[in-house]
Amino acid sequence: MRAFGTDFAAPSGYLNTPSLGIPPAPVAEAVAGSVERWRTGAARPSEFDEYVARARAGFARLLGVEPGRVASGASVSQLVANVAAALPEGTRVLAAEGDFTSVTFPFAANPGVTVTEVPLDVLPERVDGHDVVAVSVVQSADGRIVDLPALRAAAEAAGAAVLLDATQAVGWLPLDVAWADWVAGAGYKWLCAPRGSAWLAVRPDAQERTRAVAANWYAGEDPWATVYGLPLRLAGDARAFDLSPVWLAQVGSAAALEYFAGLDLAQVRAHNTGLADTLLEKLGLPPRGTAIVSLDADPERVASAGVVSSVRGGRVRVGFHLYNTLDDVERLLPAFE
Repeated sequence: MRAFGTDFAAPSGYLNTPSLGIPPAPVAEAVAGSVERWRTGAARPSEFDEYVARARAGFARLLGVEPGRVASGASVSQLVANVAAALPEGTRVLAAEGDFTSVTFPFAANPGVTVTEVPLDVLPERVDGHDVVAVSVVQSADGRIVDLPALRAAAEAAGAAVLLDATQAVGWLPLDVAWADWVAGAGYKWLCAPRGSAWLAVRPDAQERTRAVAANWYAGEDPWATVYGLPLRLAGDARAFDLSPVWLAQVGSAAALEYFAGLDLAQVRAHNTGLADTLLEKLGLPPRGTAIVSLDADPERVASAGVVSSVRGGRVRVGFHLYNTLDDVERLLPAFE
C-alpha cells in the first residue's frame, strides 16, 4: 500500500507497531543493498560513518536539537545507563508506576540511588523532593501520555533533572522536548527502522552529569584515530557517549529518520489518533488521543480476526501508524462481538 508518500508492505490487520514498526520500502531497500555489498565483499567499515551521521541528524531534527547533542547507540537501556551510572549516592529518582523497565532498571541498578514510583497522572505534582525524573513520554503498556508542560514546570521549580524516553512517541507525536536534560529513543518501533539503533539527546549543561560507561573507539572525536592506545580521548560533545554502531541498523535508520523528519507529524498524529479513537468510539469507549490502545479482549479472538497485536499487562495492545486504515479498525471489531 502507499501512504504518506511512500510504499509499505504492511499486511492488513497489522496493529503491532508498538512492538515492531514496518519499514517504508526505501528503508528495506537500503538495508538489502547494504547486505548485498557485504555479501559480495564490496562493503568497507568506514562507509557506515555516513549512515550514523545521517541517522543522528534525523533524530536531532525530530527533537529540535543540534546533531552534536545526540549520542548514537544500540538500545535505550544502554544509553540511559550513561545517565544512571553517573548519579551520586543519595540521588532520589522519581518514575511512573509500570513504566518500561529500560527506563527504570538502569537507575535501580545503581545501589546509591533511590527510585520511587508514582501513578503517571500525579507524577508532575510529586516532583518536589526528587533530584531526577525518569519517564516515558508515551507509556508502552497503554499509550498514556505524560503531561510534559506540567512536568517541565514542576521540574524547573524543584530544580530536578528530567530524562525522557521518547521511544513510543517519536515518529508520530510532535515533540517539544529540547528542554529536557536527556531524551532517549529507539528506532525500531514508530520510526520503522531496524532494531539495533537508538539515540540519546544530551542538553549541553547535562553532559558533565553523564558518564561514558561503554567508552569505546567510536566515541572519539575522530573515531578512526582512537582505535589504539591511551590516553582516553573522547569527543567533546554528546558523541562521547556513542556506541560502536550496528552497521546494518544504521543504514536503515538513516533512510527511516530522514523520511520521518520530512513528514508533518501533526498530520501523522491526527491520522494515528483518529483511527485509535474511531476504534474506541465503535466500542463505546471514550477517546484517548493516543496512537496506542489497550483493551480487555481475548488475544485468541483478536488473532482469529486476522489482527496482529501484542499483550501487555494482561490486556491486548494495538497501535495505529502510517500504514493503517479504517479497514484495520473494522477487522478488529468482530473480536468484541
